[in-house]
Amino acid sequence: MSDSHKLVLRFGLPAAFLVALQLVPYGHDRSNPPDGQQPAWDSRQTEDLAQRACYDCHSNRTRWPWYASVAPASWRIQHHVREGREKLNFTAFDPGNETTSESASEAGEAVTKGKMPPRDYLLMHPEAWLSGADRRALANGLDVTFAAYSGPEESEESEERGRSRKD
Repeated sequence: MSDSHKLVLRFGLPAAFLVALQLVPYGHDRSNPPDGQQPAWDSRQTEDLAQRACYDCHSNRTRWPWYASVAPASWRIQHHVREGREKLNFTAFDPGNETTSESASEAGEAVTKGKMPPRDYLLMHPEAWLSGADRRALANGLDVTFAAYSGPEESEESEERGRSRKD
């Protein structure tokens, strides 16, 4: 086999495969629906922290990076945004929706445990990284903000989590 054939196999086939992936019709929807109801934030700080660390997946104000147009990254990003908006959308907040209500009541805990924002998101979005103080402030603010939308039992659990974070 000649050197040129080896080069074609080594670089041409993978390049052709990547080009072909662009034809898959998933991950092309990079729309941002209009905003709807928003939660009554407990403070401007909580809202600012949520915008910085959460809004790309949990709002209708997603900032779509250039690589959101390139498969297979576009598939993963589209999936994350769709899933994030379905679970908890800060700019189309529906406290009457069971999934939204449950996700809202768990939001502070997810931030405290480091589940949100996800690590793979932070790799490409260092501005979303939260210091320990920011993480505690956001978690407490989310607990206070969403306590108004939860039942008395969930409010007590949120208050308890807030007290344990301060210790």
